[in-house]
Amino acid sequence: MKFKKTAKGSIAYCQHTPSSIEPSWFGADFWRQHSAITGSSKGRYTTWFVDASRIASEQNQWVLRHYYRGGLIEKISRDQYLFTGLEKTRAVAELALLETLFEQGFAVPKPIAANVERSGLFYRADLIIERVEGAEDLVARLSKSAMSDEQWQTLGETIAQFHNHGVYHADLNAKNILICADKFYLIDFDRGELRQTNSQWQQANMSRLLRSFRKELGKLSTLAFDEGNWQQLHQAYQAKLNQ
Repeated sequence: MKFKKTAKGSIAYCQHTPSSIEPSWFGADFWRQHSAITGSSKGRYTTWFVDASRIASEQNQWVLRHYYRGGLIEKISRDQYLFTGLEKTRAVAELALLETLFEQGFAVPKPIAANVERSGLFYRADLIIERVEGAEDLVARLSKSAMSDEQWQTLGETIAQFHNHGVYHADLNAKNILICADKFYLIDFDRGELRQTNSQWQQANMSRLLRSFRKELGKLSTLAFDEGNWQQLHQAYQAKLNQ
């Protein structure tokens, strides 16, 4: 990972990222001016998809994400965080984790860069990753069609691979898992980290995922998910765990 100073803070970027990257690249307005916005994903806030080939030699789509607070503290500070060091910022920490996982062959998006802008004791931050071409999140997929038994089992084995290497995902839910053909990717590693393997946090991760499936099923009764699917996923997960 490399760093470059900017007028308001710093950019952290990966080895393959163009060194010409500037803070403006992290804003939707910049890409809109280049007619390079190709789509968006709307949750609590908007994530933008952009065509990187418009301004760099990259031939792939990128994903822009700004860091926002959640919960009660959001009412006090929408997107500001206390600065305690550049590498401890949420954006740089996530970028570093993604870089490690990507280099080790884990199914995660290719990391591109992080932008941190300081204001006194606080900072705001953004992240750019490469879009997984042809992928959709599990909620989008299951709202249209069912997955096969083999796919549920593959998903369980994929999560176990992460857990076996101490990869903790702070928000493992159905929308943070992408499917592309028969391969699964984990996304959004904000507050994620590498930990000592431990059944307590591993099972907490799995319980969070099950709750998210049930929550989405409550929203959409036709979602192609049932407890039998979960059993297939969980049995494959347990069989692969600690191997």
